[in-house]
Amino acid sequence: MMGRIKLFGAALATLCSGAVLAADLPGSRDLEVLPRFPASQIVAFKEAPDVERIYPQGSIRRISGRLRYEREILVQGQHSAVTYELPRTHSADQVFNASREALLEQGAELLYWCQGRECGASNLWANAVFGNATLYGSDDQQAYALLRLAEPNHESLLALYSITRGNRRAYLHAEQLDAGTPLGELLPTPATLLRQLRTDGQLRLPGEAKADSAWVEVLARSLNLDSTLRVSLAGSQAQDWRGALIEQRVREARLELAEGSDEALTVRLLR
Repeated sequence: MMGRIKLFGAALATLCSGAVLAADLPGSRDLEVLPRFPASQIVAFKEAPDVERIYPQGSIRRISGRLRYEREILVQGQHSAVTYELPRTHSADQVFNASREALLEQGAELLYWCQGRECGASNLWANAVFGNATLYGSDDQQAYALLRLAEPNHESLLALYSITRGNRRAYLHAEQLDAGTPLGELLPTPATLLRQLRTDGQLRLPGEAKADSAWVEVLARSLNLDSTLRVSLAGSQAQDWRGALIEQRVREARLELAEGSDEALTVRLLR
């Protein structure tokens, strides 16, 4: 969190030092839930009252002329999308991570997160997923995250995509879709939970995640992707979670109990 604050502060200092920025695209605006990174400029914007969208939860590829997703979420509702050109003083990865952390601090739930070539081909993300050719760049210079927003926007998804083009210009694309019908239960991928645990040092599961729910299998699969990791479990149901994870073949020695009275489970990486 402190790293994100310092990063925003440094960018703001650059902005206030007298740098002159081009104006935003006329008629455009920021998404209310996503703070704009200082010194970035809106270069594309669109919104529509009723749109059907597919958001990937896995890498994408084209097979026999058809777009293939490992997993996906199909949703329909009000749609807003904004694309920022980023200041040359900060990388696309830095701004992407600052934006992801800002959303998590608001209570958003991370459903999918990929980096670089594991996301698939950048031209497919740019043209087939987002319909914005500006986002086409190097496959190893991209990042994508799909999040479910916190209340009062819990029936909304937010997709983040960052890219650095061959000319070294960097962009962040964000789009929010407010679903017209309840989204129901949405689970993250195991690899996403593992990436978040390694990067942030902890996971805080949503309140509805219980030790007797589908979340147990997802968390167990995540922990078993790297059998060298040890974690602590904190929360009022931590003991139940520990027992359930052991039943899912997570080794007992990898799971420690920590103090915590919150109903939600917090998983912390033990160094």
